Amino acid sequence: MGRGDKRTAKGKRFAGSFGKSRPAKKKAATKKKAAKKK
Repeated sequence: MGRGDKRTAKGKRFAGSFGKSRPAKKKAATKKKAAKKK
């Protein structure tokens, strides 16, 4: 268990991968609300 272990969140952070222990964010960068169309 450490940076080399891809099954842990720290290992996934080090490897730059996502999975069950480190889920990828779903477009958190765009915080704009959708404009209403008339």
